[in-house]
This record gives sequence, C-alpha cells and structure tokens, in this order.
Amino acid sequence: MVALETIMGRHARDLVSSLTSPPSENMMITDVLDPRLPRPTNPIVAGNIVFVATMAFACLNPKPRYRPTMQRLSQEFLSRRKALAVPLRIVSLWHLWSRKMDFVHQSNEQVIGAQV
Repeated sequence: MVALETIMGRHARDLVSSLTSPPSENMMITDVLDPRLPRPTNPIVAGNIVFVATMAFACLNPKPRYRPTMQRLSQEFLSRRKALAVPLRIVSLWHLWSRKMDFVHQSNEQVIGAQV
C-alpha cells in the first residue's frame, strides 16, 4: 500500500478497493502516477516504477497464498535491474495486476517476457 501511495502521490485506498477483480486494460499506469512528478523517460526508471507497482499489486492479492513472501520480495528487489521494453504510456494496470510485462535485461539488451 505504501509503495502505491508513493508512486501515486496520494492515498491508494480507492484504487485498491476497486481491485477485487482485474482492472480494465484501459486504465494506464500513467493515469495514476503522481502528477507533480515528471514522467520518466529513462527505460530503467520506467522499469523500476512498473516493477514496484507490480510487486505492490501482488502483495494486495485478496488470496493470501498468492501473495509473495517477504523473502521473495527481497530477492526480487535485489536482483531486478531491467529496463521496460515498451513505452510507459502503454502499460495498463491490468498488465501490473496480471504480472505480465516485458523487460530488457541490461547486460545483453535482449527482451525477455517476464511474469514477475
């Protein structure tokens, strides 16, 4: 919840309460980002925003057994150094909810489909 509030720049309560079912593919992450901050143009920064939001949504899963453990989150945050392979403006909240995003691994610049 704190991660979403930081990214959004406001309380995430309304967004979270509406997420008992998958969000619409029409609701984009750029629609919920903090409007006071400039939109990231660096693919690594965009990838980090998407990754943090994806992990936050995973933690909010209504079924506890599907939520990541703290150990899993820690491992993900320590290993994740990937750029977003698509423009941030086309990433929907549905993509984050379903945890299906493409990232570019920075060491060899290849696109990998990631189910985070």
